[in-house]
Amino acid sequence: MHVGIIMDGNGRWATRRGLARLIGHKRGAAQVKKIVKSCPELGVETLTLYAFSTENWKRAAHEVEGLMKLFRGYLSNNLVELHEKNVRVRFLGDPTPLSPDILGMMQTLGNLTKNNTGLKLNVAINYGGRDELVRATRAIARKVELGELDISDINETCIAEHLDTNGQDDPDLIIRTAGEMRLSNFMTWQCAYSEFAFVEESWPDFTREVFESTLENFHSRTRQFGAVVTAQNKFTE
Repeated sequence: MHVGIIMDGNGRWATRRGLARLIGHKRGAAQVKKIVKSCPELGVETLTLYAFSTENWKRAAHEVEGLMKLFRGYLSNNLVELHEKNVRVRFLGDPTPLSPDILGMMQTLGNLTKNNTGLKLNVAINYGGRDELVRATRAIARKVELGELDISDINETCIAEHLDTNGQDDPDLIIRTAGEMRLSNFMTWQCAYSEFAFVEESWPDFTREVFESTLENFHSRTRQFGAVVTAQNKFTE
């Protein structure tokens, strides 16, 4: 099972309590560790976390810097534990605008865990679904230009193979916290047949219990993928 989470509401969580927005982000970063730890126990094989979007650069400079500092801390503080827990870490998004030290830590963590066989953890940083499609389109066009790919070979499989999630199943469920009901440019291609859950709890309040309840609701749904489920629970055209 693949679950994607849009971790929303950190700043508002803090503001409601009269705290600086970065306090909310710190609380949210702590929550990441708890949710990652719970995934194997809850049957989640792949977890994709929307950590920083291509649009988040528009935020105040001090908040962006604070988020990058938190990201540095998460990478350095959890590198060994993630490896020991057999987690395989992969980063989605365009890494080029990130600072060299962050890029170095990302590469170290990715290389260290690449052969792990447990939870697949995708961290989307400087990620946008449309940007991902643009980058994939450019890569495909470059291959066509070089004669490595024929236009007739471009199909859904070809496009999926050029996305950041190449080799992974699409998300079965996408969760957004803090009551907002939109995807905000998250996994635009991959979510075509995903189920969605919009929960009221802000990310700092998204506990294992809320996660488990959300997964239980998902498992109670019938996924048809464009077919019709008969009384005998068979799929027909």
